[in-house]
Amino acid sequence: MSKRRVAYYYDGDTGSYTYGLGHPMKPHRMRVTHDLVSAYGMLDKMHVLRPKRATPEAMTAFHTDEYIHFLNRVTPETAEELTYHGTRFLMGEDNPAFEGVFEFCSISAGGSISAAQRISSGAADISINWAGGLHHAKKREASGFCYINDIVLGILELLRTYPRVLYIDIDCHHGDGVEEAFYTTDRVMTCSFHKFGEYFPGTGTQEDRGRGKGRNYTVNIPLKDGITDEAFKRVFEPIINKIMEIYRPGAVILQCGADSLAGDKLGCFNLTMNGHAHCVQYLRAFNVPLILLGGGGYTVKNVARTWTYETACALGIQDDIDPNLPWNEYFEWFGPRYRLEVPENNMDDLNVRDGSLDKVRATALQQLSQLPCAPSVGMHEVPRESLGRHLGLDIAEEDADEDGGTDDLDRRLAQHSRFVYKLQEPGGSDESDDERYDSDGSSYRRRKRMSILSNRVVNVDPDIGRGPPRGRRFFKSSVRWDETYGRVRLGKEPVLGSLNGSRLGGMMDATGRSTPGGDVTMEEWEDGTSV
Repeated sequence: MSKRRVAYYYDGDTGSYTYGLGHPMKPHRMRVTHDLVSAYGMLDKMHVLRPKRATPEAMTAFHTDEYIHFLNRVTPETAEELTYHGTRFLMGEDNPAFEGVFEFCSISAGGSISAAQRISSGAADISINWAGGLHHAKKREASGFCYINDIVLGILELLRTYPRVLYIDIDCHHGDGVEEAFYTTDRVMTCSFHKFGEYFPGTGTQEDRGRGKGRNYTVNIPLKDGITDEAFKRVFEPIINKIMEIYRPGAVILQCGADSLAGDKLGCFNLTMNGHAHCVQYLRAFNVPLILLGGGGYTVKNVARTWTYETACALGIQDDIDPNLPWNEYFEWFGPRYRLEVPENNMDDLNVRDGSLDKVRATALQQLSQLPCAPSVGMHEVPRESLGRHLGLDIAEEDADEDGGTDDLDRRLAQHSRFVYKLQEPGGSDESDDERYDSDGSSYRRRKRMSILSNRVVNVDPDIGRGPPRGRRFFKSSVRWDETYGRVRLGKEPVLGSLNGSRLGGMMDATGRSTPGGDVTMEEWEDGTSV
């Protein structure tokens, strides 16, 4: 098998974080995987690199400013307040605000961005970032254990060089976050093989094919419980072969979620290690630039085994490594077999039993047959850095801020903005519960959310602890000018100075009562009409 230049990205700090006691997502699995890869002597055969951590600015290439700012400052102690009692950014129990969450996200995102840059520069044929593959994260909120969608950030980096990028997802859960990001474009084709039914995230039917220019460039392969290696191969190979033939991508990203393995704590497929790794071998044979990312996988020892073996597949040495595990720091974790294998179990394959697999494959191939030739796009040289960074202007601005270089106008504008925002009441927005706005002006509609832990719909009451309106709508505020006193006051603020003495005395007598006394009713007191 021909050799490939492989770049392997790993940050030793990634295994130091924890989602919390009892949480199924274990970042420590990356450290176990790396230790096993090292024990097999593979590091000497690759370019081992420590990725540059992604900056908040880099993350906002996809995510909203508000969400990145939230992640950068949230802690376990402030999570309740900053999420407005669990109604924004982090909803449900899937995504806790653990200590160091932003640093963890910057490692994951930085690895995928660096892997894409390495491929784009031509310095590697295959790039690996097992800390990436967090495909559920949305533009403005976390989902399914995922906070930052490193895959989308990596694809955006690839699109600077390649006209077309193919994303393939073999995680047991549907890659909804990536699909949603590129649903209306033909420059990225997404293909997801996943369990569908009463299962998180509840999306990914074959009717979801994209929209507008992206029509038919979203391919979904919904599967049922217990799919085996042979059945998976029967659906994977013809569909991927057809996509490569028609779409002709310049680069491919394969999300190797290991929760599709047999025996996974949250998965329900019956793939062995060899069946899972066959996808890597099959794509490697096309000799197209390839990025391998991690993803799901909640039985840690099986995740480490599989990603180690798939690293060997990327190097083309899978037939040369010993199936008996070498001694390593976590050797006792792999008992009682101590072998590089993940066997199948005795699950029934519902896909073959009811014949649904053939129907799914035929539908997907029919969809692909409707595509014309590979879409093209006008390409031109893209600068590797912004003009401001190249000229050093942003550095000069940072130095000016540190030296107190902000002028008086900036300070007064900032003070005025804070004054206006504080006067806007949390309930003063007339936006509907279905449509919301971000600071970038984009609107979106509320959707049902499922929990990856329980596979049930999570109901979030938008009125509980609801924060300030997302849209910056100055002209829909309840603030108004008081001509009598020449000052700004809230719409519900009563003007006591204009009340006659008897009515004011009546209200003073009513102090401590459940309702105001005298001639003033509670409604008049609240809406300020008793003027």
